[in-house]
Amino acid sequence: MRPNLSDTVTISPNLRFSEVAGEIVLLDLASETFFSLDEVGTHIWKLLRQHSSLQIVHETLLKEFDVESARLERDLLRHVGELVDAGLVTTD
Repeated sequence: MRPNLSDTVTISPNLRFSEVAGEIVLLDLASETFFSLDEVGTHIWKLLRQHSSLQIVHETLLKEFDVESARLERDLLRHVGELVDAGLVTTD
């Protein structure tokens, strides 16, 4: 199931993360795999940690960036879907 704006995000308990040079580096302890997020991904990650609600993250990003709501929704849900596919977060 693909994420939607009504979902909340839960970070995997097997995940450790740290900010390095302005970007988030993630370590999945279960698979011993590292992931890195670029500047935008890092900003989204921080918002997800603060709010967990995709709707709130979407609304926050709309206020911060000059972007159409539909495009932001599509990009945000694609990014979160990639995090879900990698097993780094779950949505419900």
